[in-house]
Amino acid sequence: MERGYTKSKFSVRQIAMIGMLSAISIFLGLTGLGFIPIPPVKATIMHIPVIIGAIVEGPIVGSLVGLVFGLFSMYQNFTAPGPTSFIFWNPIIALVPRVLIGIVAYYVYILLRKRFKNQSISIAIASICATLINTIGVLGLTYVFYLERYSAILKINPQTAGIAIATIGLTNGVPEAIVSAVISVPVIVAIFRIKKKI
Repeated sequence: MERGYTKSKFSVRQIAMIGMLSAISIFLGLTGLGFIPIPPVKATIMHIPVIIGAIVEGPIVGSLVGLVFGLFSMYQNFTAPGPTSFIFWNPIIALVPRVLIGIVAYYVYILLRKRFKNQSISIAIASICATLINTIGVLGLTYVFYLERYSAILKINPQTAGIAIATIGLTNGVPEAIVSAVISVPVIVAIFRIKKKI
């Protein structure tokens, strides 16, 4: 009886975590607080709840929060379209990299936590890898599906557009990866400490 209650309680906690982190991600997007200006770019932190959910509660929780993040990005680009919004109308681009954030964050953390005595190092590396998989996924799929359309919007030839996409990956992806590690480490460490006391 007690074992079944514990299992149920764990399931309820996971559902609550998914709801809370998804709401935070949406809130960051709606308010604009999900973008931190790091000249010359703005680094997004909307994916950080996905990383937190994955490392704290596992890949399923992380993937579901990532799915919500992806669906919200589709909604934003449908309701307030810009010149490149068509990229995120494609569910493969909008959803797959966001779901992978949670999977990569969890398994990289699990792989590294036994190798590093300092838990923060494992969390930081997992956060960086998860962020980069999102950046590479979105930009790589944009290159595969929409290179010609993207180059037409920029009014450059496809070869130059490929270089432009790679440049965006460096200028946005690297700051976002660093920011995600800086924010994720103290938050996740604090959550783990709280869980140990419960």
